[in-house]
Amino acid sequence: MWIESTIAMRFLRQGRAQTLLILVGIAVGVAVIVFVTALIAGLQDNLIDRTLGTQAHVRVEAPREVNLVAGAPAGVVQLVLEDPRPQALRPIDNWLQVRDVLDRLPGVAAVSPLVSGPAFGRRGEAVQSVALVGVDLERYLRVIPLDENMVEGRLEVGSGNAVIGRQLAEDLGLRLGGKLRLDAGDGREAIVNVAGIFELGVRELDARYVYLDLKQAQSLLALPGGVTVIDMTVEDLFGADRIAARVRGLTGLKAESWMESNAQLMNALSSQSISTRMISFFVAISVALGIASVLAVSVAQRTREIGILRAMGTRRGQMLLVFLVQGAVLGLVGSALGALAGWGLVAMFNTFGPGLFFIPVPRALVPAAMALATLAGIGAALTPAWRASRLDPVEAIRG
Repeated sequence: MWIESTIAMRFLRQGRAQTLLILVGIAVGVAVIVFVTALIAGLQDNLIDRTLGTQAHVRVEAPREVNLVAGAPAGVVQLVLEDPRPQALRPIDNWLQVRDVLDRLPGVAAVSPLVSGPAFGRRGEAVQSVALVGVDLERYLRVIPLDENMVEGRLEVGSGNAVIGRQLAEDLGLRLGGKLRLDAGDGREAIVNVAGIFELGVRELDARYVYLDLKQAQSLLALPGGVTVIDMTVEDLFGADRIAARVRGLTGLKAESWMESNAQLMNALSSQSISTRMISFFVAISVALGIASVLAVSVAQRTREIGILRAMGTRRGQMLLVFLVQGAVLGLVGSALGALAGWGLVAMFNTFGPGLFFIPVPRALVPAAMALATLAGIGAALTPAWRASRLDPVEAIRG
């Protein structure tokens, strides 16, 4: 192997200009793969963080109410025209037992029961439609990091205190310590103190959500002791579908994963991943063709030298290795330079870019890109190497 490596490196040094050009080509290709892959991965992480920062990975609710239609007797054709049944606000049956089951379910990181329902928020003559959210704060913070989104005051929902969104505070002219009247209908009213203001970055949520203590929300919504939703986070984000299906099977409740409720986001993520793979594939093909063309020219230019080496006893297998080593060296060195350039582009984007999001470089990305380029180099060298190994020494020397 030492002899083959020595001859290969000598051939590469003799064609410095060609070697340098193909190294630049490989480096550019690998830099594009590293930067584009890291950029798309960073963009996807940012989209997922923004989306799941305000919602649970799996949402469990009571099953929808449906009409029960009596079956027709045998031999009778039945025509059914029915209106969908209105979905009244109702609690999850035996939610304490369901919560305990979900707590022990493998792959589930946190479980948070809550009660949620509509109401009106009043201050003076101003009225806004709001969504009351009664939470067990300790459990809820393990699902939604509301404490990280507080912009004023403190996160306190007990003892007649409430936390509201910034948009709702502006719409009703409320400040910290202000009084908000909540009207849930049928004479169920309460006046709460605004202890804190949050901003989740989603206008609809910032304009409607009012966080209360679980018991106070249950009382206002006429659901004493009940909860309407159980939110969950899972350890494997992209395994949320599987967990939701298992919850449906175990409890008979309606369980929906974030992937089902954000179908458009999933389509966008899939499209981005496919685009990244296509870019990487075509860049790898370009790199391989570049290496193959350079080595093919090298074989043509060194036909006489190859013939002399074969006449001196160099075996066909050794000749094959000479060109495979050239392909591997070109791929490895070029990809190392490209990985360094790609890392530099990422660093420049993070430092001088628009600052919309941060691009992390996955640990496996650089080794994977280098391995891909090296394998592409070896693969591209196969044909020229085979051709060189099959040259007849006499004909090669004659030219």
